[in-house]
Amino acid sequence: MLRDEGPPWWEPFVPVCEAVAVLLAPQGEVAVHDLGTERIVALWNPLSGRRVGDDSLIEELPEDPSAGRVIGPYEKVLPDGRRCTSVSAVLSDEAGKPRGLLCVNFDRSGLDQIAALAGTLLAARVERPGGLTDKDWREQIALRVHEFCRERGVRRDRLDREARRELIARLDGEGLFAVRRAADLAAEALGVSRATVYALLKETRS
Repeated sequence: MLRDEGPPWWEPFVPVCEAVAVLLAPQGEVAVHDLGTERIVALWNPLSGRRVGDDSLIEELPEDPSAGRVIGPYEKVLPDGRRCTSVSAVLSDEAGKPRGLLCVNFDRSGLDQIAALAGTLLAARVERPGGLTDKDWREQIALRVHEFCRERGVRRDRLDREARRELIARLDGEGLFAVRRAADLAAEALGVSRATVYALLKETRS
């Protein structure tokens, strides 16, 4: 932690600031601004290149600090281009008078890289090649169930009986129940019993 002597009003907030700084280290910068002097009085995990004693940035100070206790989360960009998620909180004295501003800047650039990598790895590269797994009945049935649920934006365990009956009719129409153990595979994909699949299949064929 970097700090100057500072005004007495902010001493009770020090343990909270230290706890947040420890939790978010080293990606989370924690700064305390004195609204009276408009200077930084304490700084943990410095990321922005600022120092204790520097002037507070005008855009970090609310026009009316008493209007809201918490400002954000909002986006900021560090001098080197890294993106941050930031939040500010008004610090008041015992009389309720706003005295300072606690600002937390979390460097999310590492998470952005992970998200971009995950998106690349999870995205389909090309269309599904025809014939590659056409005879893998387990995969074919699981794929049809997945596509059906995605079309309706619902999980398989949230399908009602009418939706399940429609899905079973679709599987039957594609000839997927002509293969051995198809009912077992459909039951597994839907998360229901084989008896339920047979009952739905009987309803759709009647």
